Amino acid sequence: MSISAAVAKRDNSPGAMVASYRADFATVLPEHIKADTWVRLAQGTLRRDRNLAALAERNPGSLMAALLDCARLGHEPGTESYYLVAFGNEIQGIEGYRGVVERMYRAGAVASVKAEIVRERDEFRYDPAEMERPVHRVDWFGDRGKILGAYAYAEFKDGSTSRVVVIDRAYIEQVKKQSRGSDKASSPWVKWEEGMVLKTVAKRLEPWVPTSNEWRREQLRAHAEVAAEQRPTVTAVPVPIPAEAPAVDTDTGEVIDAELEPEGGWDAPAA
Repeated sequence: MSISAAVAKRDNSPGAMVASYRADFATVLPEHIKADTWVRLAQGTLRRDRNLAALAERNPGSLMAALLDCARLGHEPGTESYYLVAFGNEIQGIEGYRGVVERMYRAGAVASVKAEIVRERDEFRYDPAEMERPVHRVDWFGDRGKILGAYAYAEFKDGSTSRVVVIDRAYIEQVKKQSRGSDKASSPWVKWEEGMVLKTVAKRLEPWVPTSNEWRREQLRAHAEVAAEQRPTVTAVPVPIPAEAPAVDTDTGEVIDAELEPEGGWDAPAA
């Protein structure tokens, strides 16, 4: 029995349960995250939030589902990258805006990611037929008004720009309605509206930008396979063997070239 399993047998707390599933988390965690460190971070999140810990005791399945999703995405639980939110009688895992952007950077293909909220008093212009990127001017110290929408794009390391995605208020409301309990005070849409809008537009950008280290590793593997296929094949060329073996001087071991040997042999007097 492993140490984590032994601890779980003596202790039925949510923290012990998380430790007992360490092997399961390790299976889905990306290579850059150590399973032991990740488990301790998850346990620390439960210790800091008593309401979350109590809910985990009542509904441990919801905690495990959220943590497995968090591990699969390569985030630290209970952070701005991945929230653990108490909702009704279960724990809901929510990837934050920062988490989506982190996965884009983690792939190694982008130099920068820009996502901004557009408000009613901002100056915003974007015409895909004429402009590579939007023009957005903001009075950062004035009243910008209500949220109208948002936009996002990425700049790749070669200087090119990804597809620019733009969402309006109607699309934001549509996504919000699909989120269960979005009108309740505990909902992230009520507590962190700007963050949820930024996450929404970042998710719209995701199909156009590589994400996660798994993508990068897969690209490196594919490049290695292509290079191996293109590597020239070396074919052994047989060396012709003369019909008659050359004569060898038994005293010196040198090969005697018959064409250069003078008539009568090397011992014959010179003419």
